[in-house]
Amino acid sequence: MELQLVVGLGNPGDKYGLTRHNIGFMAVEQLAGAAGAPLKSQAKLQGLTAEIGSGAGRLRLLMPQTYMNESGRSVRSTLDWYRLEAAAMLVLVDDMDLPLGRLRLRMAGGAGGHNGLKSIIQHLGSEQFARLRIGIGPPAGQPQERRERTIGHVLGRFSSEEHPVVQRVLNQVCAGIPLIQRLGHEKAANQLNSFQGAEAPS
Repeated sequence: MELQLVVGLGNPGDKYGLTRHNIGFMAVEQLAGAAGAPLKSQAKLQGLTAEIGSGAGRLRLLMPQTYMNESGRSVRSTLDWYRLEAAAMLVLVDDMDLPLGRLRLRMAGGAGGHNGLKSIIQHLGSEQFARLRIGIGPPAGQPQERRERTIGHVLGRFSSEEHPVVQRVLNQVCAGIPLIQRLGHEKAANQLNSFQGAEAPS
């Protein structure tokens, strides 16, 4: 099924802006900004929405304004309102199991401990929706230390040294959306999943 809705996950409010957990929001904001399409509040959808593209390439963008662990309410409302199937949706989500600079496009799967994905799966009653996992890197190598530092890590901001990598990643995510539309998920995944954003371009 063709891609019709792109959802970026994050937490609303200035307090959480530019944190690792909000990289899905950052990607949607860049997509909307590049298209000159302002994100507008839609109370009935519990989110900010915009439309980009035209004709067969038209896409709806959504940034849920529930908190991360309630993202599924906004996603469910949006799918119902536009009468879309979950298969027409792509979720952009942070992943600390991936190094910063790496991407993973998957057509389905579990939440992997991510509260936003967990909420969407719960509200849809299904894991059958595409997600583009955006690496933010782990907080630590050792399991115990990792558990202790997870919240501070995901709600922390990227360092100044990380900003160039983050921007390369966001550029690749935004380039990957039309790639998915044009080639389909499987062929687009070959390119997106081999991306190495941490390596400075030559």
